[in-house]
Amino acid sequence: MWDKPQLLLWFANLLTGLAALLLFYSLVFLAVNSPLFPVKRIKVDGELEHVTREQLQYVIKNELKGTFFTLNLDKTRAAFEKLPWVRKVSVRRRWPDRLEVNIEEHVAIARWGSVALLNAYGERFDAASNDKLPVLEGPGGTEKQMVEGYRALQAALAPIDKRPEHIWLSARRAWRMELNDGTVVEIGRDDALPRVQRFVTAYPNSLALIAEKHPFQYVDLRYPNGFAVRLPGYTPAEARKPGAAGVPAAPRPAAPAARPAAPQPPAPRPAAEHAA
Repeated sequence: MWDKPQLLLWFANLLTGLAALLLFYSLVFLAVNSPLFPVKRIKVDGELEHVTREQLQYVIKNELKGTFFTLNLDKTRAAFEKLPWVRKVSVRRRWPDRLEVNIEEHVAIARWGSVALLNAYGERFDAASNDKLPVLEGPGGTEKQMVEGYRALQAALAPIDKRPEHIWLSARRAWRMELNDGTVVEIGRDDALPRVQRFVTAYPNSLALIAEKHPFQYVDLRYPNGFAVRLPGYTPAEARKPGAAGVPAAPRPAAPAARPAAPQPPAPRPAAEHAA
């Protein structure tokens, strides 16, 4: 080996290359981890209504670790997404010392029972809100289906100026809702939306007229060609009573004619008095 100059030259070049590579790696490592490249500016964008400045400062102070080069963007994004009202976050580096954070908030469209909120995508999230929101209740995993159903029912009821405030979906996938005027509507399983649309079509011409005199609070749409309305205080037995609305009173019998008085027998004549 030592008597082969070309081989020695190749070996020397290899060692020189390795040394240069190690030196370059060391310089890069020092540069990346050097405090000379800190993240000096963090820009937060997004239409923020519920995420507070204090919450953002807490995440920046306690969760963001590393320099401009070593900061883990995935962990940074996850740290911001832990905030209650944050739905989605994107994070980018901007040379030489800036970090850009874009935050998308949840838009609450309804309450999921009394335990959580639902956003416009049908996603469940835990947060507090004082807004008046409709309440949706159903089996777990039906959140998206119920948000879509709520939107369809809301649009269907708009022509009669009513809206759903509470919607239930049973385990058998039967729909039930309570309107803003307190009326409870049984919809059922099949053809839920067509049934509601049929109710809306009939309402101005018939039900609205009934509601003016007899406000009702329960409607059952689970009929093939119509629906039933329950009137408060109405019972079939009372409806059949004489004098009830729509039922004529029974005629009273005429008083019997006066009978002539029976002839009285003539008074007996007194007996003749006899002289003594």
